[in-house]
Amino acid sequence: MTNVTLDIHKFPCLNDNYGYLVHEAWSGQTAAIDTPDAEKYLAEADRMGWTISHVLNTHWHPDHAGGNLRIKEHTGCTIYGPAGEAGKIPGIDVELSEGDTVELGRAMAQILDVPGHTIGHIAYHFPEQATAFVGDAVFALGCGRVFEGTMDMMWNSLSKLKSLPPETLLYCAHEYTQANARFAVTVDPDNTALTDYARWIDERRAEGLPTVPTRLDKELATNPFLRADDPALQAAMGHAGDAVATFAEIRTRKDRF
Repeated sequence: MTNVTLDIHKFPCLNDNYGYLVHEAWSGQTAAIDTPDAEKYLAEADRMGWTISHVLNTHWHPDHAGGNLRIKEHTGCTIYGPAGEAGKIPGIDVELSEGDTVELGRAMAQILDVPGHTIGHIAYHFPEQATAFVGDAVFALGCGRVFEGTMDMMWNSLSKLKSLPPETLLYCAHEYTQANARFAVTVDPDNTALTDYARWIDERRAEGLPTVPTRLDKELATNPFLRADDPALQAAMGHAGDAVATFAEIRTRKDRF
């Protein structure tokens, strides 16, 4: 199917989360990407004139699945989530693993397993719309903390996301970009694309404007967590030829930053 567009409504919620409502006009179906704040999601859907038909959970953390039951009670929606965390996803109806798909009207999301932040974390990739909802797997200039998985697991997940088409828009779940930029320049100070990006981020945030979504090609050039396979960065981190060790070094430094 071609020329299927999605209307994506983004709004801030909680402290630094973004909420996303994804509407497919032909069917009238609307997906809530995660549910950090049920009342905000319901109010925003009402404001847009949309009814939530799907909840697409990326992982189990309460700021991603905490509003599931309230939204389901209000709308009768179907809740989709990671099979690897099904026991922790409130109200889950459909368990998803890599290779599965989710239909939203005429649009279709492909499921990617991206564990590391949590063991069962998934991402929703809409290839025709060059769009991916990545939860806490990757951020603009950052990635999620490795809470449940291993560094090797997380690097493999990021490598999978790195292989998406470069024009893919990454819709991540938090506005962490300015803090991520402050760290990134400490490990990659000679990257002019990064310093230019950091300047743009500061200007955006000074005006109260969002920095996400971000394009994958921009992140491939600037995000140190995605560049652990770059020989110059590997040498700078003291782990020449070892992408996993380089990633682990960068992630550990960020955890202490």
